[in-house]
Amino acid sequence: MNIGFVGVGVMGRPMALHLLEAGYALRVYARRPDQAAPLLEAGASLSTTLADLASQSDVVITMVTATSDVEEVLLGPGGVLAGAKPGSTAIDMSTIAPQATARIAEALAARQVRMLDAPVTGGPAGAQAATLTIMVGGDASVLDEMRPVLDRLGRQVVHMGAHGAGQIAKACNQLALLVNAEGVAEALALGARCGLDPHTLRQALLGGIAASRVLDVFGERMAQRRFTPGMATRLYDKDLDIVLDLAREAGQQLPAAIVVRKHLDELVTRGDADKDLAALIQIVAHPSE
Repeated sequence: MNIGFVGVGVMGRPMALHLLEAGYALRVYARRPDQAAPLLEAGASLSTTLADLASQSDVVITMVTATSDVEEVLLGPGGVLAGAKPGSTAIDMSTIAPQATARIAEALAARQVRMLDAPVTGGPAGAQAATLTIMVGGDASVLDEMRPVLDRLGRQVVHMGAHGAGQIAKACNQLALLVNAEGVAEALALGARCGLDPHTLRQALLGGIAASRVLDVFGERMAQRRFTPGMATRLYDKDLDIVLDLAREAGQQLPAAIVVRKHLDELVTRGDADKDLAALIQIVAHPSE
């Protein structure tokens, strides 16, 4: 199977390397060729256009930033659809709007190209360790065919439903993560204001029912006031836009998400868009700084 990969940044690069290590023939496209250098050294081939990459691939995986990026890569002039072979498969592993995913899948299907939306959770560490959770929308038979590929990238691959269902699941994941992070930030800030050591408080909370992966990972960074490196806050801000748009369409109120929205906006306005999500504690503890 020949695989094309688009988006070889902090998440995509280790994922693509896992596919190379698994023995797949891999072709990559990168707007910045230097980002692809480690993959080329490991045996990947380089395509200078998206159409060329698609024409030589049975499967094209995209891992880019925003909805508009996926639309441009897959459907834009000279994009994947311009070179894709009938019967080939596009797997979008980005985090984008579910509504757009359904439209993209329909446009691809009109040209006999299959699609799965397969966003992931687990962050850069999960991408490097191939322990991502992958939430998949699309036809179950296509997923069955593509499962050996996805199994190389994550430890849990879950079929959520039709096109867009994977992105809905990812939106729910981001909602739970961000509200949890807000709660951790508030708990640690309150404890510190009342004289507790945040490191000791975090350890105590990890031993009880308040324990969570967010408290473990982001709570440690909050206690240390260590806000780099990590997944940039601006990306969570983008994801929360998707969550709130989906909630408005569904008629679901998300009061806690509105609070997080305000705090993320404050971080971006302060110039902290590239800091880790743990920087939320700066806003909670010192809102006027």
